[in-house]
Amino acid sequence: MSQLSTIATGLRFPEGPVAMPDGSVIVVEIAAGRITRVRPDGSKETVAEPGGGPNGLAIGPDGKLYCCNNGGFGWIEADGLLIPHGTAADYTGGSIQRIDIASGAVETLYTEAAGTPLCGPNDIVFDAHGGFWFTDHGKTHPRSRDITGVFYARADGSACREVIFPLENPNGIGLSPDGTRLYVAETYTAKLWAFDVIGPGEIAVGQGLSGAGGAFLYGAGGYTYFDSLGVEQGGNICVATLGASGISVVAPDGGLVDFVATDDPFTTNIAWGGEDRATAFITLSATGRLATMRWPRPGLDLVF
Repeated sequence: MSQLSTIATGLRFPEGPVAMPDGSVIVVEIAAGRITRVRPDGSKETVAEPGGGPNGLAIGPDGKLYCCNNGGFGWIEADGLLIPHGTAADYTGGSIQRIDIASGAVETLYTEAAGTPLCGPNDIVFDAHGGFWFTDHGKTHPRSRDITGVFYARADGSACREVIFPLENPNGIGLSPDGTRLYVAETYTAKLWAFDVIGPGEIAVGQGLSGAGGAFLYGAGGYTYFDSLGVEQGGNICVATLGASGISVVAPDGGLVDFVATDDPFTTNIAWGGEDRATAFITLSATGRLATMRWPRPGLDLVF
């Protein structure tokens, strides 16, 4: 397997990489409240400044960026690492935002779902129908954490509803290549769940022992947490794994295919680009880097 090489440094907790057709990668900088384009030569330019805590990103059917804004974290800087800790002092809630890449204009689509406030939207994936699934990771308070779930929304801002509840701090989310399975990674339990999708924003109920109706797929051992995830063209689920520092590659049947190690304890996300979709872009967040490597298998070509 090829070595990981750094494209850009000095990013303030990058996440949500989106590989663009021109070879650039758009990422969020959660701690800076901005969205940044990284060119292949490592140069950076600001796309937008939505404030709060921009987190997951995806391109929608209109070519705009859809952003899960978690409302902001508190931060600790120690030993050269930038680490999220608790909730921002100026936190006022989470939201889903739509961003025009050319102008940087930011509009808020959703701050609630049928009266349920969005606490900390985290990761997002569009389906073939033009709607999107997203996780709400919730917020950590001095003596408690929010109980949250997974939502489905329309890109035009007309409808947003909670579909899966409860989950334990859901983070990464993705769809199988045929769109019939929804994968969700929980952070603190380091568990990966699978849900059968039976229609736009609809899942089958009564699966497994989970109160949320999902089927248990994979759990990481040791001192590990799960972050965001991406899906390969062949169906493997690549889950960013905190603590163990790397990417856990899980087969659709739940077996561990591979573990790709990195040197950052907050390895948070993976996306693919290039003509063959085998150029991986990985966010090394605590050390503020965007890195790349040749991946042994192509990543899934996303809907938009």
